Amino acid sequence: MASRAGCRALKVLMQTRFYSSKCVSGKRSVNGVNLFYQHTGHGSHSVLLLPGALGSGKTDFAPQLEQLDKSCFTVVAWDPRGYGRSRPPDRDFPAHFFHRDSKDAVHLMQALGFARFSLLGWSDGGITALITAALNPTLIQKLVVWGSNAYVSEEDMQIYKSIRDVSLWSERMRRPMEEMYGAQYFRDTWERWVGGISQFTHNPQGNICMELLQLISCPTLIVHGAKDPVVPSFHPQYLLKNIKGSRLHVIPDGKHNLHLRYVSEFNTLVEKFLSE
Repeated sequence: MASRAGCRALKVLMQTRFYSSKCVSGKRSVNGVNLFYQHTGHGSHSVLLLPGALGSGKTDFAPQLEQLDKSCFTVVAWDPRGYGRSRPPDRDFPAHFFHRDSKDAVHLMQALGFARFSLLGWSDGGITALITAALNPTLIQKLVVWGSNAYVSEEDMQIYKSIRDVSLWSERMRRPMEEMYGAQYFRDTWERWVGGISQFTHNPQGNICMELLQLISCPTLIVHGAKDPVVPSFHPQYLLKNIKGSRLHVIPDGKHNLHLRYVSEFNTLVEKFLSE
């Protein structure tokens, strides 16, 4: 028979697991649009997860929402305007779309009552996170980015062109997006994204946010998958060189979705960095 102390420990464990599994979701009106968010955990360190192109909390961050330490962190994932469940409106890509996402993200967190928070940004979400950290130094505690770039190179453009036609994607890659959006909205919006990211090639050096990197003052961790087929290794090296005090962690077998493929390693790395 279990001891009384053992029963109490089991009860506490089960209560904690039950509490930790809770994920509150809702919408907030921000900058003229209704933004969908998910919110879990009760820790003192608040963290915003920023998804990639056409991404959402559901498609991009399920393992982080489920497994990041709920006692240490309060985790928020959001769907940027036109993505996921933050529709309407349909997504468009004006020249300032990354800055618009940054403004939306900050105002959403403020509307939810978070005065200061850290950023975890993947791919396009990492670009948004870089801009946000640079322009809001008093709000951002720490920054983690992976699969992200501050400019668009000719090599990048060749990669984007090669993945423009979603009919050439594997079914495994297409399925979650088509389930989220329907095949036509996904196809049309992805083509608009390729056009949107391509417009930065008209800027000197393909600039997206190069001049802002020197303004980032918070502790910054750059993570890169050595086998990332979407973001060449010169991009994390550029971030490392231009963000003062930043550090780079390379996952040798990691690809673009390293946080989904190597969940335990990634989450442990992030928790350690955020807790330092």
